[in-house]
Amino acid sequence: MSSGLDRLLGARLPGPPEGARHGPFREGTFSSPLHSERRAARVGLWLGLAFTVCFLTGLTSHLIQNPPGWFYWPASPAWLYRVTQGVHVATGLAAIPLLLVKLWTVYPKLFEWPPAGSVSRAVSRLSILVLVGACAMQLLTGLINIAEWYPWTFFFTTTHYWTGWLAIGAVAVHVGAKAPEIRRGLARRGTAGAAAGLTEEQAVERAAVDSAAEYQSVSRRAFVVAAGLGVGAVTLTTVGQSFSPLGAVSVLSPRVPGLGPQGLPVRQTAQRARVPDVGADYRLVVEGPNRLELTLVDLAAFPQRSERLPITCVEGWSASATWTGVRLGDLLEKAALPRDTEVTVESLQERGLYRKSTVAPPHAASPRTLLATGLNGSPLDPDHGYPVRLIAPNRPGVLQTKWVTKVTPV
Repeated sequence: MSSGLDRLLGARLPGPPEGARHGPFREGTFSSPLHSERRAARVGLWLGLAFTVCFLTGLTSHLIQNPPGWFYWPASPAWLYRVTQGVHVATGLAAIPLLLVKLWTVYPKLFEWPPAGSVSRAVSRLSILVLVGACAMQLLTGLINIAEWYPWTFFFTTTHYWTGWLAIGAVAVHVGAKAPEIRRGLARRGTAGAAAGLTEEQAVERAAVDSAAEYQSVSRRAFVVAAGLGVGAVTLTTVGQSFSPLGAVSVLSPRVPGLGPQGLPVRQTAQRARVPDVGADYRLVVEGPNRLELTLVDLAAFPQRSERLPITCVEGWSASATWTGVRLGDLLEKAALPRDTEVTVESLQERGLYRKSTVAPPHAASPRTLLATGLNGSPLDPDHGYPVRLIAPNRPGVLQTKWVTKVTPV
């Protein structure tokens, strides 16, 4: 009975009808051994790792911006978010050529016959459609976002977050469903047949296919090198936006450290944010038992501190600068509030999702958190938040509120 089952499972499915025996349905159309289980499994391993890293770092960014009660994000080290978000964008970009290579290795399966010989096979193929669609959507919209081109009407951040869950879930389901094939593909050549439980005849046939690959005009090594060069080129030409030493060669970076007013890139300008002109009537209000209404002259009378801190955008670019201003903790103490009070910082910007941000206790209490009035030795440029902006260590740039007018305890 067992041998009969083995023969049944090993039997070849009938080919397509005579009317369809042309184009991609023709016998022997996909002759390259690079369209193999072995190649697909190895590329899939790297792609899966990239998606996992990208998902975890993206989830971290989401939790920082929308923290649930259990979540804790420290104020130090100051460079941590710079690393996590830089890795998020870099792995997302590197995943684009990896996804294309992965699709190339498996696309002949699109032309298998019959298209779905059973209900389980139909469900499997539909799940792959969800997988490819979610991954392509995630990578494409992420790429368009960092280019600041928005040809859609949906809110990118929310869509990106939920599509990320859909994509990583589809990856997990795919890995579970294809575990036997993945194990065979990742197995060493000498033990692949035994590890997969193949018959001697099937193992010999598989070994012959793998051996033939070594003698093709496009060898396995050339394939790996080409894929690696593609990923490396994408990374090298973009990673300089967060890793400054490579800024000169990162010609595809949307933001280059060192460019912009006062040597710092700008994501949101004062004009674009429709910030009203600041005159002599400007006041910074700090709510508390001892309510403060401070002019810029009043702020200048407080002890002035300077901190070298990075500004890190969720789009992946980051740059360090020297900020000068008053410690947030000093102002809270002056307003008769504990230095670690959780506060909301409000902008002069009249509308926008990020015109307010919450400063959690670790950042409020940090001696490096400033309400800055100066940047790199000069007064703040309007595009960098004049007259006052928040700058705190280890936070996304969208939470470093510009054009600050009010601080309120939560």
